[in-house]
Amino acid sequence: MKHVKIAFLALLLIVSYGTTNAQDTANPWILTLGANAIDVKGGDSDEIKIGPKMSLGRYLGKGFSLELAGAVNEISRPWGAGSDATFVGIDLNAKYALSNAFGKSGWFDPFLYVGGGENWVGTENGLSLNAGAGINAWFTDHVGINVTGGYKKVNTPVDFEMMQYSVGLAWKFGNSKAKDITEELSDKDGDGVADCRDECPDVAGLAEFHGCPDTDGDGIPDKMDKCPTVAGLKMLHGCPDRDGDGTADKDDACPDVFGPKTNAGCPFKDTDGDGVIDLIDRCVTVKGPASNYGCPVLPTVEIMNELNEYGRTILFDYDKWSFKKESYAVLEPMTTILKEYPDADFIIEGHTDSDGSDAYNQILSEKRANAVRDYFVTNGINPSRLTTKAFGESKPVDTNATPAGKANNRRTEVKLVE
Repeated sequence: MKHVKIAFLALLLIVSYGTTNAQDTANPWILTLGANAIDVKGGDSDEIKIGPKMSLGRYLGKGFSLELAGAVNEISRPWGAGSDATFVGIDLNAKYALSNAFGKSGWFDPFLYVGGGENWVGTENGLSLNAGAGINAWFTDHVGINVTGGYKKVNTPVDFEMMQYSVGLAWKFGNSKAKDITEELSDKDGDGVADCRDECPDVAGLAEFHGCPDTDGDGIPDKMDKCPTVAGLKMLHGCPDRDGDGTADKDDACPDVFGPKTNAGCPFKDTDGDGVIDLIDRCVTVKGPASNYGCPVLPTVEIMNELNEYGRTILFDYDKWSFKKESYAVLEPMTTILKEYPDADFIIEGHTDSDGSDAYNQILSEKRANAVRDYFVTNGINPSRLTTKAFGESKPVDTNATPAGKANNRRTEVKLVE
């Protein structure tokens, strides 16, 4: 019976095309003639058998109708052994048209139903409970295709369950010509759309929207417009989007600033302004490139050692803070390294040997540290990245008792600001 289910689904798709109106008070009766197929749960037959089915329905109002249906078929006997048995079912079902809940769609008339019935299987009979769904697709004012699928639980000597599928032609009828003319002429809201065709009969509207208004003139009728008094976009159900970020202004916490929908229409926060949003920035308050997750790229220990190797070989004129000519060959590669780490800040420390007074050496070391800083600034390093400190002769790294030791103590060191 798998083929029956596939065919049933295919029919549902096929009938999804049409142009006219669903059953209503204008045509309260509906007669359906067609065929049915049955799939008994646990049955041992895969053969598809087709039998006749007929139904007569009466529309009651507000989407509800009653239907009396009868069907005949051959089914796999649900109990004992033996050949297939004749099945006869007479059902009384209550139906509800889904178009009444979701708005009329004319030709497309889906429905649900529940009910009960009397059923005969061979010589045995019993009551059943029914539930199912279907579609009426109207291709003229009175004629359409009916496709229905439903579940039955049948109470015979042995309870059994079955699915019943049917397809047939449906006819709507029952309205008098005089009533049609009266309804055709009636137009309570005076919008030029007759009440029988007006989906908003108490409010003047436009014919293109079946008599419903479009207050803001955005091409979306008020009944479907979530912002009916402000012109908006169809993709946002008639609501405006001033910043064009795809979040309707009414739902946008930042309606004038472009931002992702996942952040309520606001741009993600970037505290340090480095272009890496706080959500993924590992250094929220310090600027850094995206390649380093928003954190500054700092020189390694090896790089700092290299800087200080250079710094210790900077030579000054005797008792002055001007550079010896050979020092420029050292200062140039130091400048290059500083430029390679634009997010790093440095401290330039000046040191002297013990020749001279403490006060004099303090001043000399300060001027020499400033001379190194000034060289870096002149050659393109941001001065805000550089700080100087002078220690005079207070921090020797070697003895001041020998010329070699004094040479080691006369030095410039570069430290990374943590």
